Amino acid sequence: MPNYDAHLLSGILTYPLAVALAGILKEYSGIPFEFSPIALILGYALYVLGSDLPDMDHPDALLHRGTKPIVAVAVGSAVYLQALHLFSFSEEWLNQTAAWGVGAVGALSGWFGFTWLMPRHRGVVHSLLFAAVYGLLAYLLGTFGLRMTAGESLYLSLAAFLGYTLHLLLDGSLKLL
Repeated sequence: MPNYDAHLLSGILTYPLAVALAGILKEYSGIPFEFSPIALILGYALYVLGSDLPDMDHPDALLHRGTKPIVAVAVGSAVYLQALHLFSFSEEWLNQTAAWGVGAVGALSGWFGFTWLMPRHRGVVHSLLFAAVYGLLAYLLGTFGLRMTAGESLYLSLAAFLGYTLHLLLDGSLKLL
């Protein structure tokens, strides 16, 4: 089984093949991919990230350990924003401190909830279904988050899907679910 470096280096080195495949698909199937510089650069990032993303379900994986604090901070921050209106101390800094105290409990829940919710290693996260989900999320990011054209977003989607699928191929675990 390839390790972290092997997965990411494979993604870094094989990205030109993803660009070529997208070009062939555009030429012969009519899929309206758009190859703007920003789409190609973001596609590269999503492809390389995808080349190790399935390992987020392994508690010792660098990606899992890196994602867990981001999730904890995001949950804690969301809880903080919801808790702001709960306090009415005379000093604003007391309200902020109390809201962040509640937010910290939310962050702690996010920390442990992330691992608890993560499926077993090489389970459903190591599947073409999740490769498709990652591709869909890339499309939504491009279209709604970054306001890219449909053709650019389609390219991001394909790049994300192919990078994720590369990981599955390297693991020898190409399955639908």
